[in-house]
Amino acid sequence: MSFYDRVADLPLSVEGCSFERRERETSSGFARATTVFSLAGDGHVGRGEDVTYETDEHDALEEANPNWNLAGEYTLDSFSDALDDRDLFVGREPDRVDFQYYRRWGLESAALDLALRQAETDLGSALDRRYNPVRFVVSTRLGEPPTADRVERWLEIQPDAEFKLDPTPDWTDDLVETLAATGAVRILDLKGDYEGTAVDNPVDRENYRRVLDGFPEGVIEDPRLTEETRELFDGEEGRVSWDHPITSVESIESLPFEPQWLNVKPSRFGTVESLLDSIEYALERDIQCYGGGQFELDVGREHIQTMASLFYPDGPNDVAPSGYNAPEPQAGLPESPLVAPAAPAGLGFVDEGEP
Repeated sequence: MSFYDRVADLPLSVEGCSFERRERETSSGFARATTVFSLAGDGHVGRGEDVTYETDEHDALEEANPNWNLAGEYTLDSFSDALDDRDLFVGREPDRVDFQYYRRWGLESAALDLALRQAETDLGSALDRRYNPVRFVVSTRLGEPPTADRVERWLEIQPDAEFKLDPTPDWTDDLVETLAATGAVRILDLKGDYEGTAVDNPVDRENYRRVLDGFPEGVIEDPRLTEETRELFDGEEGRVSWDHPITSVESIESLPFEPQWLNVKPSRFGTVESLLDSIEYALERDIQCYGGGQFELDVGREHIQTMASLFYPDGPNDVAPSGYNAPEPQAGLPESPLVAPAAPAGLGFVDEGEP
């Protein structure tokens, strides 16, 4: 039985749907807005988070206050089918196709959370998977001009911290040498597939070469393979990871070569079925996975931690608690690895009762 088959027929009773906007400043220099969906039914509430990046889309949803008429009796699978004909952006055409996936995931994850709670169970039990402590990395930008100061401040607070960094063309050989000497950088995210976003990173052959040579043990995420850059990765394919293109099994199969690493961001998949099918596909082929996030501000953070705990707990997971996204490094935050919950419920990653 597939992972999805184990949850597809969970009964789901929905009496109402509500949503609430969230906003917070981040370490990447922008104010992050998200929307938390709550589905209520049978004395329980399931929650999910829409991580659409444009603040205007969250404002528009709050202003429209739509009634999607989701009340009814479903299975998890039939609820997903019911979302096919709902106008989730209320007459607006979002700027990016992936926003449709993000909002869909917000509702589908809320439905999965609710269905599990109504069944008085949790995702690990439903899938016959064990919750494990979650290793995580600190994902941070280095400022302008880029320096190692932020990484060094984190290491003063947490000497065992590990990092996911975004190399840009203005990184220097000296900066790479300083960062590499820490022995703490696990993932170098080149963001080569982004277009029309605030995190676009131009393809730069010299930057790619500097990163490949300077971090010989690092995982290199999302390079753009062009006539100019492809030869740099000859023999290095085993340390290339993919994030932005990964939305389904089909997207994995369409990569330029068979992957050894994948960054799994649940919100990119849109549906519970696509997410679980893709994870299962990767596990069957011994593809190393790690979890990723999208600056979740609320319950979505728990959800990405749950998926990491159940499927890829030892990976360099970009699922750190939200305090790590604050503008400045701070002491007193939970350190890696995160403790696994003894008594989880629904899709959550916290104890909600006695074990």
